[in-house]
Amino acid sequence: MGLSEVSNILWRERQLLELLLFKLEEEQLLLVNGRSRWLSHAAKEIEDVLDAIRMAELARAVEVEALAADLGMADNASLRELVAAAPAPWAHILDEHRQAFLVSTEEINGVASSNRELIARGQRDVHDALAWLGEERDETYAPDGTSGVRATAARLIDRSL
Repeated sequence: MGLSEVSNILWRERQLLELLLFKLEEEQLLLVNGRSRWLSHAAKEIEDVLDAIRMAELARAVEVEALAADLGMADNASLRELVAAAPAPWAHILDEHRQAFLVSTEEINGVASSNRELIARGQRDVHDALAWLGEERDETYAPDGTSGVRATAARLIDRSL
């Protein structure tokens, strides 16, 4: 088993990272186009993929621990350390996995950061719209950490304009 099993798990993780990137880009399209109706579904799908990634990471940790023992390494060996210790052609294969993970991680971080900015902008826009309509509410915190919401004064709107 060993190297082959670790490589298979790494392939599975790479596929899951690609799926995560797809789901994040899907979420971004919804955010950009104002299709908030489907955001909860997109968020659920992202959570499902993240759960699958966590399960794959657990399986990888178990296999890497066994492989590290076979190679005479520490139990928590990194992928870089495995590349250095693995015989040919496995060192090359594991290094390709490592490089792919670096690229995927960078792409995922970029899209996730962009999505967070879009969500924050949307929240500010909603807050501004509610404030303009006289529905502004100031959220305050008491010294004990409890939240208190204080409504601001109502505003009159001339709807005939």
